[in-house]
Amino acid sequence: MSKPVIGVTTSQRSGWRIFPLVALNVWLAGGRAVRWGAGRPADIGSVDGIIIGGGDDISPELYGGHLMASARLDPARDALERRLVTEARAQNKPVLGICRGAQMINVALGGALDQDAYATHSDSRHYRTILPRKSVQVQPGTRLMDIAGPEEMRVNALHSQAVNRLGDGLRVAARDSGHMVQAIESTQEPFALGVQWHPEHLFYARRQRAIFAALVAAAHAARDNNSQLAAAGQAAAA
Repeated sequence: MSKPVIGVTTSQRSGWRIFPLVALNVWLAGGRAVRWGAGRPADIGSVDGIIIGGGDDISPELYGGHLMASARLDPARDALERRLVTEARAQNKPVLGICRGAQMINVALGGALDQDAYATHSDSRHYRTILPRKSVQVQPGTRLMDIAGPEEMRVNALHSQAVNRLGDGLRVAARDSGHMVQAIESTQEPFALGVQWHPEHLFYARRQRAIFAALVAAAHAARDNNSQLAAAGQAAAA
């Protein structure tokens, strides 16, 4: 059986250095990553799952917010990733969102963001590092708990925005000590998980590798299920 193929969206600014790290994590989990972005084809039908990567701010026009002077926007990327999230849900394909990607899952499903999250959550420690210095609490009864366990998790942090109002069919999967949302997930199939940190930098940590393994496993299962449905449809039409 061939490896599940995972489409990975990246920033035009930093994708050249981030994609190899994400691809390594996907490979370690038993999948094969292909890079998507500006000037690259992004067909949901050609992959078994997707990763919405980090970098860039999401335009507040997508959720009724106000533009901040410090925002770095990429409208073409916004449009691409919003389409991919909705198409993945419609075609029963799993999605993992990393940092901006978690926020995009939320926005694409009708949610909103807090553009100055550390001002709102003044008790949250403001780290900006790829090192695992931030503590987050995994919420009980969530898919993330099943994937990574219930213990407090040490992660990195590079974000200034965070999920505010949840999108349709989503729930909070982790928070930090100041109650800021650090992970979200779908309450139903297909698999959709968004983490506010960057697990691709933490490939040496078993619990972070487990996040990529869960995506690849879900992509494998979705591919098998979609193949069975297609075969059943062909048999019924014969």
